[in-house]
Amino acid sequence: MRIGVVGTGHLGNIHLKCLKATPFELVGVYDINPSRSSKAAQDHGISSYESLDQLIANVDALSIVSDTTSHSVISTQALEAGKHIFIEKPITANLAEANALAEVQARYPKLKAQVGHVERYNPAFQEALQTVNNPMFIECHRLATFNPRGNDVSVILDLMIHDLDILLNVVKAPISEVRSNGVKIISSTPDICNARIEFENGCVANMTASRLSLKQMRKFRIFQSDAYIGIDFLDKTNQVIQLSDTEQDNSLSIETDKGTKYIEIKSQPAQNSNAIEDELNDFYQAIVSDTEPVVNIKHAVKVMELAHRIEQNLKSYAEVI
Repeated sequence: MRIGVVGTGHLGNIHLKCLKATPFELVGVYDINPSRSSKAAQDHGISSYESLDQLIANVDALSIVSDTTSHSVISTQALEAGKHIFIEKPITANLAEANALAEVQARYPKLKAQVGHVERYNPAFQEALQTVNNPMFIECHRLATFNPRGNDVSVILDLMIHDLDILLNVVKAPISEVRSNGVKIISSTPDICNARIEFENGCVANMTASRLSLKQMRKFRIFQSDAYIGIDFLDKTNQVIQLSDTEQDNSLSIETDKGTKYIEIKSQPAQNSNAIEDELNDFYQAIVSDTEPVVNIKHAVKVMELAHRIEQNLKSYAEVI
């Protein structure tokens, strides 16, 4: 299964390195900057193609790690050429492009299209997911120091979208209301944003993202009737505080209006893993096994729909101000 990479920026080079550890045969790379493409090809011992057409003609699948604004055009061209595609998040630069791409992919049901919502593969989340059961309140903070890379889109599509994907993965109810506020400081789009998302089942999520923080933070907290689940995506650790009717080793007893309950605290230490390599391996398996990718285009479009609602709410708020 031959694969090529489009885009040789920071993340593109990570994809090139990770792909060499997968069953894919990495054959080449293309970048709109020829010198950057040549250097990446030399560093990884592969071919540098002069055009996107040439790269597509020589592969079975494409990893698209170019600027977000180019995702739609490149993905469409690859699908229409009969190639499987892996698209880094966000799927496209806006909702209209995402919907259009979903329509294109629907015409080629045998082709696999996976979107790189990499936090799904974080071991701390995968372990914690086993305890998640009907969350009623969620709070998350994704804070990053300033980096010009990724500023072609708002902080919602740059950072918050990771947590929007996780949110829609753990809360299955329809969304009833979205409120948001944001600030432009350095970029032409919001650099800081807070969103309150309410679901029809009563669950409320409070999401905060900033790319102008003095420290890094990627924490996701889930509160449900029988447990608190804290996930640190940065450190790849989690903590689960769960209430049960039966006593366990090292559990603490507590008297409630429903009788004696027992509090059990579990912590998962940091685990060594490469989430990007894991998702690329899953992409390979989806192709060879003819199965649906873990994060398919339909789900990515739903995430974009929520991101779009948050961005539109920001515009309405700004107009009022």
